[in-house]
Parts: sequence; structure tokens; C-alpha cells
Amino acid sequence: MTRGRGARMSEPTTLTALLRTRAQGPERPFLLTADGPVTYADLDAMSDRFATALHHLGLRKGDRIGVAAPNGIPWLVTWFAASKIGCILVTLNVVYREQEFRHMLRQSGARAVVCVNEFGGFEFEPFLDRLLPQTPSVEHAIFIGRPGTEGRLRFEELLQTPADPAVLRQTAEPDDASVILYTSGTTGEPKGAVLTHASILASARGQVDRLAQAADDVTIGHMPLTHVGGMTCTIASTLEAGGRVSLVPSFNPKQSLELIARDRITIMVGVPTMFGMILSLLEANQVDTSSVRVCVIGGSNVEPTMAQHLKRAFPGARLANLYGLSECSGASVISRAEDGLQTITDTIGAPLAGVEARIVDGSGQPLPPDTIGELQIRGDAVAQGYWDLPETTARTFSTEGWLSTGDVAVLTEDGHVSLRGRLKEMYVRGGYNVYPAEIENLLAVHPSVAMSAIVGVPDAKWGETGHAFVVAREGAVVDVEALRELCETQLAEYKVPDGFTVVDSLPLTPAGKIRKVELRDRAVESPH
Repeated sequence: MTRGRGARMSEPTTLTALLRTRAQGPERPFLLTADGPVTYADLDAMSDRFATALHHLGLRKGDRIGVAAPNGIPWLVTWFAASKIGCILVTLNVVYREQEFRHMLRQSGARAVVCVNEFGGFEFEPFLDRLLPQTPSVEHAIFIGRPGTEGRLRFEELLQTPADPAVLRQTAEPDDASVILYTSGTTGEPKGAVLTHASILASARGQVDRLAQAADDVTIGHMPLTHVGGMTCTIASTLEAGGRVSLVPSFNPKQSLELIARDRITIMVGVPTMFGMILSLLEANQVDTSSVRVCVIGGSNVEPTMAQHLKRAFPGARLANLYGLSECSGASVISRAEDGLQTITDTIGAPLAGVEARIVDGSGQPLPPDTIGELQIRGDAVAQGYWDLPETTARTFSTEGWLSTGDVAVLTEDGHVSLRGRLKEMYVRGGYNVYPAEIENLLAVHPSVAMSAIVGVPDAKWGETGHAFVVAREGAVVDVEALRELCETQLAEYKVPDGFTVVDSLPLTPAGKIRKVELRDRAVESPH
């Protein structure tokens, strides 16, 4: 089996064209699920039918369609169906709650939303009934599974719509937007990175080359599809390689071990927290891991101790760090095949083919190798910008094509990137980016809170966790449990601070800015 993409005279320039090409080739599975395999041809045909149904509902090129569902066939059918009629997918994580859904649906101007009826004990039908009157752009709510109220639009029924070739001739172009992927920002409001067909394919193809992915590979599909780790680094890269994905609704370490044995996984993709949970279970369970040929660790540098544990647990696998972000459509930096363990623990890898990386100072001037500064990325995988946020786009994406990542790094003489920290205050909890301003803005609406500050602190299990420092309004008493409940009802679980401390005041600079470094030091010493 020849690994990697190799040279091609002509290759598909959109995701839908690539799926069609795979579907027209020899029939083979694309998705391995608990209900059985789904071939490339199956997914292509299902998305043809659903695309026709969406068109019959009045959706047209450029319209936005939200999807709130766990990893699964409906999510992928919706993505490819939307793309086939030129619509744009708006990803809505099933762990999001009212504040997040409301903002994303409003800001994107979504005309339809495809939503699972229930997930993890949470009922989405009554939730949307409360929410949709506040989001007037949404004309259609389509439920996956049987809704409790008659007359609802059902995904399964719309999927029976006969495909209309006339509708399907309205194909997308490479530079058309495929996905709006929301990522929180330092202003506290999530920003929608606009990923095109071309940018997603550029990232996927760079990854396939670097990891030498091929048609005989089986990639584990436990990263969320609402994250570039699932959408691009798992699905799009496998589509490019012509391989298979063992897909599960959400991450469960026990289930991941079962998939390794059942489906003979060859490529493991995950963040350090996920690998840590898998390693803990492996200590007490005998599992044949000999099929795994590469472990791809994203989200942050792999620690030396974890690297040693991974080498013992997966003796036939090479380790590879992966650096990616929403604004790069997926991976932009991955370890090279020849990188030794020291290089893997010291760096996040080297830029992929077609990707440039540089380090700049505070004024945006390039710095020489081995000098610390801000990491900037340029290449075909870089997103178009942020949806309907021209000023924010201009600050982040230069006219020369450079993306300012906000990460502090060093570029070595041999072209590797070593992360040193973050310019922004973001922290990473279990592989998910958390931006303090979003939580601080929410706490500010509580009548007992005068001011708050959220900081990330190191945590053995999650990598980092959030700690909230809260100042009470004059004459008010802060109820920590009430604040926790507010966060739990309005935010995804991973954004809810693990610790709360009520203080008389927050340390400020002469300019009136909060000294978060000082708070971080205090939080490290405070019990959660």
C-alpha cells in the first residue's frame, strides 16, 4: 500500500466532489458504526436525498444551516447535503446551552437547524421551543429521532426524499464557505471562523502527506465533529486518503479501547486528556494495540512522561504532535516522521507542505530563528476570516495572508515550532479552548457580582481548569452555588469554572487592568 497522497494529475477541489469521486470508485466502507458500516456511496446517496429535501424547504446557496448532534451519520449527511446546494454548515456542539446557541444562531443568521431530539439526558425539543422565538432567522427546525410533538420536521422522513439531479447540479466552488465553526474570543463572544472547501482540503491533504495516511488506515472517530480535530483531522483527512473512520457519538475511554480491538485502529487522534484516560484504563485491561501505527496528540505539547507511557502502550506506533486551530481549518503543524522523542516533547512539529510559519514581535516584524514571539501562519488552509466581523478579521488576518495565532512560540533553525505560552488569556481544559471573558461577561449579569476574573490553572487530569475570583456588589452576598448553577445552565460544561473564590477586591495595574498572573498564582494555592 502506497502511503500518502503522491502525485495526482487532477484532484477534486471541493469536499462534495471528493465524496462523489470516492463513491464512484470500488465500493468500500467509509464509516464503521455500532449499526454497521456505511460506504462512501451510502453517504453520497443519503446526502443527495437530504440536499434535495433542504432545497424543497427553500434553502439556497449561501444560506446557513445549524447542526446540533453528536458524532454520527445525521451530522455528516447534513454537512455534505448543505455543501451540495451551496449552503454553509454552522456547527453547534451538543454540550452548548442557551446563551451559546442563541448567539451563534443569531450571529450566523441561520435559516434552519438540524437538531438531535435528546442527548445525554438533555431534551432539545423543549429547549428549541424556548429559544427559537429569540432567533427569528430560523425558519425550519428539523429533529433527529422522534420528537414529542406531532407535525415536526423529521430528519429521517426528509431523508426519504428522492434525489433531484437538477437540484444537485448547483455545486459548490472551492472558495465557497463550507463551515462556520465558532470559537470563543477575548471579547467574550464566540466568533465564527469561515472555512472553505479549499481550506479544509488543504489542511487534510497536508496531514495525509505528513502522516502517510492511506486507504488501509482506520482512524478512531472519538473527537467531536464540531471541532477541527473531528471534522478535518479525522473525517476530511480520511476522505482524502480513502480510508475508514470508526465513529462513535462521543468520547468514552472504555469504548475507545473496544474500538482499537474491534476495528483494528491504525491512527489514534486525541488531546492529551483523552490519551491520559485511555492509558489509565490500559493499565488494568489487556488490549491488543499492535494495529496502531501512529498516535496523533493535539491541543498541547505532549509531556515527556506521557510520551514514554504512550510508547509502552502502543509499541508499534510513532508519536506525532499536531498543532491546529479553527482559523487554520485543521492541522497546520505536525511532527515529522523522523522526529525523535526529544523533538516530539520539545516541539509541536514542523509546518505542513503549503504552510508557512514565522515568529513576529509586538509590532508584527519577523524575528530570527530561536527568538520568542507570536506565531503566525500562512497558507491555503487559513480560513477566510470571521463571519460578519470585518474589524476582528482585519486584526487577525493580514492582507498578506498571515494569521496571528495569539500563541507565543519559537521557530528553530531546523524549522520546528516550540510553543512557549499564549498571548491571550485562553486556557485549554481537556482539549477545549476556554476564554475567560465569555464567562466573566455571564457572571456580570448576576445581581450579586460586581466584578469577576477567570484564570486557568494547571490540573493533572484536564491539563488546565478554570478558577473564578468574584467580588460582591456592595451590600450583596455571593452565593457560589448560584453562580455555578448560572454557568451550568448557560455554558458548556467544560467552560464552567472548577473553583470559585469570593474576594474583597481584585489586584489591578495602574491602568486598571486585572493582574491575572497574580490571581493565577493564588488559584494554584487554593483548593478547588
